[in-house]
Amino acid sequence: MKRSVLSMLCGVLMMTAGQSMAADAPTAAGVAPVAFPVVAPGIDAASFVLMDYATGDILAQGNQDERRNPASLTKLMTGYVVDRALDQHKITLDDVVTVGKDAWAAGNPVFAGSSLMFLKPGDRVTVRDLSRGIIIDSGNDACVAMADYVAGSQPAFVDLMNQYVTRLGLNDTHFQTVHGLDAPGQYTTAHDLAVLSRAIIHGEPEEYRMYGEKTLTYNNITQNNRNGLLWDKNLNVDGLKTGHTESAGFNIIASATEGQRRLIAVVMGGKSPKGREEQARKLLTWGFREFSTLPVFKAGQNIASEPVWYGDTDKVKLGSADAVFLSVPAGDSDKIKAQYVLNSPQLDAPLQKGQAVGKINIVDQGKVLKSIPLVVLEPVKQGSLFSRAVDYVKLKI
Repeated sequence: MKRSVLSMLCGVLMMTAGQSMAADAPTAAGVAPVAFPVVAPGIDAASFVLMDYATGDILAQGNQDERRNPASLTKLMTGYVVDRALDQHKITLDDVVTVGKDAWAAGNPVFAGSSLMFLKPGDRVTVRDLSRGIIIDSGNDACVAMADYVAGSQPAFVDLMNQYVTRLGLNDTHFQTVHGLDAPGQYTTAHDLAVLSRAIIHGEPEEYRMYGEKTLTYNNITQNNRNGLLWDKNLNVDGLKTGHTESAGFNIIASATEGQRRLIAVVMGGKSPKGREEQARKLLTWGFREFSTLPVFKAGQNIASEPVWYGDTDKVKLGSADAVFLSVPAGDSDKIKAQYVLNSPQLDAPLQKGQAVGKINIVDQGKVLKSIPLVVLEPVKQGSLFSRAVDYVKLKI
């Protein structure tokens, strides 16, 4: 039963002081992202995605679910596994790692001609510097050293990578290596990489800041980050990664902010290093120009008060448990409305805080863009025997 219609204006769209769409948590659980039937023009790549970070909405895509060789974009998952080990306090950024022989390029023919941090057996390197070597230098040797330290071996670390693939819902991704050099059975998609990038940005802040560093000097060798968009003066790009092999083509993931907004562009199978940057630049510029990000609800925002029966109070506050954002074409924000619908004709106590009792539909000219769980914001205990008897009589009359 539809209970109310709310205009998305003023108070509904207000955010809490200091809240940033670029830094806020990903979309609330149970909120499906919007897929716009739009393709940005002139993107010269095998596949691509443009995602709004705050909402998870796909603003534009081309062959987003095509399975492709990730090349060094694999290192995003390597970094994500390291993030989780940091979160779980299994390691710290100041831990010192002793580099083993399996991370030595001279003893590993598969590393010939590939990107390296130039580690040697017996080197003692902090987790922080190895992480920077993975992210900035795209060091395959740094990936192996870190995998050995976190999981004990490369196969064990790859197993962790694929466990997180499942947890993140990356349905078209599987890893076989910790570094991304070509391997049978290793694949991912532009869409899955956008989801992974969003999770990384939301993860360890200190770790994510490394993706925006332009250079790294180790053992008197200075190397530049291969993400040339970090030097672009017209875009505020602060990550994430590039990759290239003969079979993968030229890949890039770039995330940029504009005010409180953040967009993530994934380009796979580009024609050249400069070409992949130009395609990502086109996507980001187009997305910032053509779309807006609306803060729809604050976390815990009260949007309705409904009667409750057999409880210790006669009203219950309802709303959204989490902050919710919405991507809309520029100029369409005044057309967006919200309506909430209860699962049943009446609410009976007891009710638990966070209990879902309906849904909030965000609507554009009659079309439902998103459905958000409508939850109880304050618990309601069962009332006394007398008050319950009174409510019973009222309902019968």
